[in-house]
Amino acid sequence: MSETVAVVRAARPNFLVLAPLCAGLGVALAWQQGEPPALLDTFLVLVGALLAHAAVNLLNEYEDFVSGLDLITRRTPFSGGSGALPEVPAAAKRVLLAALGTLALVVAIGLYFLWLRGLPMLVLGAAGVVLVLTYTRWITRSPILCLLAPGLGFGPVMILGSLIALGARIDAAAIAVSAISLLLVSELLLINQIPDAEADRKVGRRHLVITLGQPAAARLVGILLLGSYGVLGAGILVGWLPVWATIALAPAPAALWVSLRLPGALADPPRLNSVLGMNVAVLLTTLALLIFGLSF
Repeated sequence: MSETVAVVRAARPNFLVLAPLCAGLGVALAWQQGEPPALLDTFLVLVGALLAHAAVNLLNEYEDFVSGLDLITRRTPFSGGSGALPEVPAAAKRVLLAALGTLALVVAIGLYFLWLRGLPMLVLGAAGVVLVLTYTRWITRSPILCLLAPGLGFGPVMILGSLIALGARIDAAAIAVSAISLLLVSELLLINQIPDAEADRKVGRRHLVITLGQPAAARLVGILLLGSYGVLGAGILVGWLPVWATIALAPAPAALWVSLRLPGALADPPRLNSVLGMNVAVLLTTLALLIFGLSF
């Protein structure tokens, strides 16, 4: 495998769909408010989200390789990194440069929107950059921050930031959608930490799977996952979200299956992988259907 291929793998392209979906929620909310946002601004919002997610992945891969975590973790299709740098150690510097270059492009897009929209863009943009730079090295040492940071980044920061960038307003619908994304993404990172817990402990990480134990973490996964559908249903009932958003409740039975199946799959890697896979499908489908529902 060449160094260039290793850099691409380290960005984890299979998982980069999450960021455009979250930013897409911001775009859908902006459209729902009336005047369609400018095409260039919409394009830059989606590209910026994609690049920010790639920067997180690249930095995470680099720092996990340098810390030695990549050499002791048991990789699954959904956790444990790409394995690119253990296979091609010489690509480490290029992965770091790609991470910094990608982040520089995100900052450049942010500066354009800062010029266009002013101070509110600075607050959310700066928060996003801080999350990218500090997640692997510092945030993973704090159980609560480690739980909330991914959800905050892909939820309020990305969705509300997209709204501001597009010249739309933050309303009750935006708050509800941000909360749904926060719960789903935090749950996704928590469940994917389960197979990595022992390796993470050895390099000094302290997330909730380590501090609470796997059974308690599995119960928390269920609370967060089903809680996201509770927020969605409540938002529809009180009129914050349109009736068409009801379509995003369609994956709820599969989410219930994940919540009930997970505790019994903790000691069985093949069963656990099937739960992890279903969880990813549930999250992505829910976000995609919510975009569809908000677009009417």
